[in-house]
Amino acid sequence: MPITAMRNTFTAVYLRAPEGGYIARVEEFPEIHGEGDTIEQAERYLKDAVELLLDSNRALTRAACDEARVERRAPLVVGR
Repeated sequence: MPITAMRNTFTAVYLRAPEGGYIARVEEFPEIHGEGDTIEQAERYLKDAVELLLDSNRALTRAACDEARVERRAPLVVGR
């Protein structure tokens, strides 16, 4: 069964930038951020960055797997 778009919930943190505007970060992915003149703009850029990271990681993992040996590909639900 192919896995299509999934909805995820992450924790965004919005900081005032010293030079003006905002920096948005995701606690679960500290390596990425978004910046904008408004919180809304920073959030849009942050969402784009998260989607790019997830798409890139999926592509890297699939490229590293020998598809002939894949027994199952399924959603993994994690939460506390």
